[in-house]
Amino acid sequence: MKYLIVNSKNYPEVAGKRIFELASVIEAVKRRTSRKRKKLEFILAVPAFCVQAICSRFQGLPIFCQHLDASPLGSSTGFLVPELARSYGAHGSIVNHSEHQLSFEKLSVTIARLKETDLKSLVCARTSYEVRKFALLSPDFIAVEPPELIGTGRSVSKAKPQLIVQSVKALEKVESNLASRLPVLLCGAGIVSGQDAKRAVELGTQGILVSSGVVRSQNWKQSIEALADGIINAESKI
Repeated sequence: MKYLIVNSKNYPEVAGKRIFELASVIEAVKRRTSRKRKKLEFILAVPAFCVQAICSRFQGLPIFCQHLDASPLGSSTGFLVPELARSYGAHGSIVNHSEHQLSFEKLSVTIARLKETDLKSLVCARTSYEVRKFALLSPDFIAVEPPELIGTGRSVSKAKPQLIVQSVKALEKVESNLASRLPVLLCGAGIVSGQDAKRAVELGTQGILVSSGVVRSQNWKQSIEALADGIINAESKI
């Protein structure tokens, strides 16, 4: 299975009803690629404000939160609690994005809480060393993203291909130490084109995590289709 995960962040382009328009576009592209019988899964990470509404409306599209806390149910005002996210229909959460980093201790506890709540965890890592370190916590996904390339339009798959290769090797080194399966390796930062996505998969990832390359583009459908086709074209050659 390959993955195309869109993080809407808190961009004004997805404020209000626009987040539903983005989800509709992703859903339409997902239907087109499914007719090609390709194993490509789409996931959308949305602001906490709209999790319940968007999960109710788009039940065929996995929805992730952009962050969840390890705080308990009950007296935990202001925290984003996994059990409530699950009750609203969320499928998982991004954790430790470079814009919302956690200590290793908090990261460990948060991944465990998501697992207990039957939610998927997508952990962001900045280096291949972090990929290896975080893999031992058994998240479902790890996305390697060098912060200096995020939002630049300079893709990690072109600007730092060695980081992806090193991250693939880092996961291979910890495989024997894991009781569960290896996390799915993704990459992100600066990915804007189908060629960027294709190269990422050719280098060994299982897909991409994108944000501004889609959300801030002039044509969402065109951008998402190009990225999806890039992943599919790379997959057909592997």
